[in-house]
Amino acid sequence: MPNLAATVASAVPGTRTDAARSLRVPAMLVAAPASGQGKTTVTAALAWLHRRAGRTVRVFKSGPDYLDPSILAAASGAPVHSLDLWMTGAEDAAARLAKAAAEADLILVEGVMGLHDGTPSSADLARHFGLPVLSVIQAGAMAQTFGALAFGLAGYGQPLASMQVLANGVASPRHADMLQESLPAHIGWAGALARDNAASLPERHLGLLAADELPDLNTRLDRLADALAGQPIGALPAAVEIAAAPPLPVLPPLLAGKTIAIARDAAFRFLYPANLDTLQALGARLAFFSPLDDATLPDCDALWLPGGYPELHAARLSANTGMLAALRQAHADSLPILAECGGMMALFETLVDKAGDSHAVAGLLPGTVTMQRRLAALGHQQLALPEGTLRGHTFHYSSAQTPLAPYCHATVPRDGSRGEAVFRQGALTASYTHLYFPSNPLAIAALLSGVR
Repeated sequence: MPNLAATVASAVPGTRTDAARSLRVPAMLVAAPASGQGKTTVTAALAWLHRRAGRTVRVFKSGPDYLDPSILAAASGAPVHSLDLWMTGAEDAAARLAKAAAEADLILVEGVMGLHDGTPSSADLARHFGLPVLSVIQAGAMAQTFGALAFGLAGYGQPLASMQVLANGVASPRHADMLQESLPAHIGWAGALARDNAASLPERHLGLLAADELPDLNTRLDRLADALAGQPIGALPAAVEIAAAPPLPVLPPLLAGKTIAIARDAAFRFLYPANLDTLQALGARLAFFSPLDDATLPDCDALWLPGGYPELHAARLSANTGMLAALRQAHADSLPILAECGGMMALFETLVDKAGDSHAVAGLLPGTVTMQRRLAALGHQQLALPEGTLRGHTFHYSSAQTPLAPYCHATVPRDGSRGEAVFRQGALTASYTHLYFPSNPLAIAALLSGVR
């Protein structure tokens, strides 16, 4: 378990300290008491507010996530990487924060779930890096309890650097006054956001819609940024000391001369930027293709089918017989294939969507995958393969029924219990687990080279 001791330092905005040790930059972690409170909305609005003022903004996402980062990347104008003291590791997180501190005027980190949820939690991340916390509280149906909730968030567990709170969904200026008056003296008032359906970010079963599915996203962000501009939170936060850290390691070119074909379209969109960076750092050339629209695969040496929403596009995927045949041929030719979650779903014989309709898909794996109404699995996963041990996470609403015996199972780091099944058919490795490639680049290179 990483060292979760806090490293808290006072700082002066915009000034540089000992170059060998740290940089000082305005930064904070945006948290909440639970999911659905408006963390992503507020983080994106703050990034957009400062970006349109001409500042360089870098945003990170605490914990595993693909959808929130797409919104945050659109708002900040830069890729959004994950920080997770277990999945990415403290050293990886420190290197990415240090790089951001060297180039940004503002660093924002969006938390995951509730501030203290999980092990490690968003609060643990804030303590580890000395980040002040902004808690977004959906306050539309409360008054003085707002202060009690803020008090509990700030005081639970080991001390945080500092905390301020933003009231979301406020009904009126008088309501905002009541909420502000309820706060203890040691918790700062960041302001209030009124209810505004025109600015809200729509969602579905796995979370928010992605940025490219919202053609009016900039208009929504402008409304939100305007609403924050006159609030206390609209000003740059106090600078904090971001410690210098060794850069990410230089990787051997184990994939030099190899082309990795990567599925990327509306059905296959769950891609960590760090995973793509890792493949390129290993020397690979990346060739993106659309299983929905393309009839053939690019010339390639390996395939990666990441997660996404094949269930929303199952009829279209099933109708693309050219692509399904190409996938079957690639498997028959022993091309290394890595399939994660939605990518794996597309490789079964049958996919049953949320409406109960069955669709014939690639058939590389025997059996049927079926969408469910309830969440089937969520959390960190560790995968021990002959190629090496990798870290990642799982998050899905479907279940797979197959006569194929699992090659192995992932483990849940929290308690060592059995996690997701891993299937192997020839050179295909498939699982519900989403892998974080930087957790073991050499294992990824071996997987995509077909070396076991």
